[in-house]
Amino acid sequence: MPPFDPGLYIVATPIGNLGDLSPRAADVLSRADVVAVEDSRVTAGLLRHIGAKRPMVPYHDHNAEEVRPGLIARMGREAVALVSDAGTPLISDPGYKLVRDARAAGHMVVTIPGPCAAIAALTLAGLPTDRFLFLGFLPSKEKARADAIAEVAAVRATLIIYESGPRLATCLAALATGLGDREAAVTREITKRFEEAVTGTLSSLAGRYAEAPPKGEIVIVVAPPGEAPPPDPADADAALAEALTRLPAAKAAGEVAKRFGLDRRTLYARAMELKGA
Repeated sequence: MPPFDPGLYIVATPIGNLGDLSPRAADVLSRADVVAVEDSRVTAGLLRHIGAKRPMVPYHDHNAEEVRPGLIARMGREAVALVSDAGTPLISDPGYKLVRDARAAGHMVVTIPGPCAAIAALTLAGLPTDRFLFLGFLPSKEKARADAIAEVAAVRATLIIYESGPRLATCLAALATGLGDREAAVTREITKRFEEAVTGTLSSLAGRYAEAPPKGEIVIVVAPPGEAPPPDPADADAALAEALTRLPAAKAAGEVAKRFGLDRRTLYARAMELKGA
C-alpha cells in the first residue's frame, strides 16, 4: 500500500473495549512513520492488539515543550500519528498546541475520530443533550473548585466533568452546594465489563460514594438549571437543622437556599423556628 502523506494524524483510541478501535484508526497506526504517545506501555499494548510495531515518541504534559519542535519538523517528511492513552487526543490532553503549531508550519492535519469518554457518558446519562459544556477536571483545592463551579452555575447546558474515585464524593458535594441539588449521573468503566451509570441528585450521589469511593475512569454528568426535581421539604429541613449545628442562622439559611434553590428569607424564618424549638 502507498505510504501516508506527511502530516499530523489525530487518532482516537478505545476507552476500554479494544473492539472500538476503528479500521481506519488501525490502518493509520499500522503504517504511520512515528506515533506520538502519552504512555508507550499503553500504546504498545494497543499496537500488539492490531499486530503492528511502530516507532513511538513520548509526548505528554511534562515534555511537550521540548518534544514538540522535533515532531513538527518530522511532519514535513513523515506521517506522525498522535494518540492519548484512551479516547480522543486533545480532550483534557496537551495536544492542541501540537495541532496549532503543525498548522502554522503549513503541515496537513487529519483527524481519525472515535471514542470519547465525555460524549459516551452523555449518551448514558439520560440528561438533555442539545447543549452541553465539557469542564474536564475541576480544581482539587476547595476555593478554586468552588470558583470554577460558580462560573458555570447559570449556564443553561448539561455539564460534563472528569473525576477520580477518591475525589468523587467531595466533588459531587461541592457541585450540589454550588449548583443546587440538580439531577446528575455518575458513569464509570465505560465500554468495559463493569460499565455503569448511576443516576440521582447530586447530594444523593455524594452520599452514595462518600463511604465507598469507586474505582475506574469516572465521568460526572449534571443537568442544566431547572432540570432538577423539586426539593423535598423534609430534606431541606434536615439540611437546615444540620447547618445550624455549625453556622449562625443567616449563614445556614444561605447555604441551604443555594443548595436547594429555595428562598433564603423563608429558610431564615424556619431556622429561627428551629433554634427556638
